[in-house]
This record gives sequence, structure tokens and C-alpha cells, in this order.
Amino acid sequence: MANRVQALKRVRQAERRTAFNRFARTRLRHQIRTMRRALAAKEPGDLKTIMNGTFSLIDRAARKGYIKSGTAARYKSRIHKRVKVATGDIVAK
Repeated sequence: MANRVQALKRVRQAERRTAFNRFARTRLRHQIRTMRRALAAKEPGDLKTIMNGTFSLIDRAARKGYIKSGTAARYKSRIHKRVKVATGDIVAK
């Protein structure tokens, strides 16, 4: 355990950051899960709105460093492809 005042402060800061980062990643995972459920339901009415919210959260998570930018791009690409298939913009392979 840390003995110095500054080291104790750093421990407190790390605990706060860890808690918030965990919350942010959980929120992102829940939003992606919501998007996948909407895609499985095949109701194209709300897909665009849910997709915009999901993309916003993914971009914010990448900017803040909760996920890497390549991971964010992969998530967005796959989600967008599935939305296009669900709305009939492209034909599924």
C-alpha cells in the first residue's frame, strides 16, 4: 500500500477513473447489444435512430480511450453493413 500523501492521492484517482471507465465500457456494450437486438427484430423503423446513438457512443469511447480507434471502426463498419442489409439497401451475401 502507498505510504506517501501523493501516492495515496494517486490510488484514489485511479479508483475513480477505473470506476468511471468500467461504467463507460458497460454503457457502450449495452448500447451495442440494443443495436444487435433491433437488427434481430428486423424492424427498420428505429434502426437509424439507434444506429446514430450507437455510433455516437462508439466515437466517444474511442476518443476517450475506452476502446481503440480500430476497434471502433470495426464495430461501426459491421453495424452499418447489417443495417444496410436489414433496410434493403444492399443484398446480403
